[in-house]
Amino acid sequence: MDDTPSKKPTAAAEPKLLSGGNPQIPKGDGDGPVQAYIAAMPGWKRDTGEYLDRLIGTTVPGVHKAVKWKQPFYGNERDSWFLAYRCFTEYVKITFFRGTSLDPMPPEDSKHPEQRHFRIYEHDDLDEAQLVSWIRQAADLPGEKH
Repeated sequence: MDDTPSKKPTAAAEPKLLSGGNPQIPKGDGDGPVQAYIAAMPGWKRDTGEYLDRLIGTTVPGVHKAVKWKQPFYGNERDSWFLAYRCFTEYVKITFFRGTSLDPMPPEDSKHPEQRHFRIYEHDDLDEAQLVSWIRQAADLPGEKH
């Protein structure tokens, strides 16, 4: 009789959701951590994350991606970022790091002087042309170091 304990396969642990449903994904460079974050976004927010990731990638070919501070970051080079987004209870918030330089400025101000935010709610009818314009403008500005 074999006395070794049986080893049952274990499923990968699901990422913990922080307050507001924001996935707790480990910090990491590249598309992999960003895709893990998006896959862990709850409910309708996952579709929004997929949409944003696709829109950013199409608008800024070769965009650099990372997960930092429990949210996806997008930039033109490593550690030089133009936007990030994260889940909140009722919305997904995009942060444009040099948002005060965008025309028109995204609607929500920030405690950080240059940042502006844009909130996406579940049933919003998004103005894709405006989002593309903000993404393109943001990518053309010097990135913020993080």
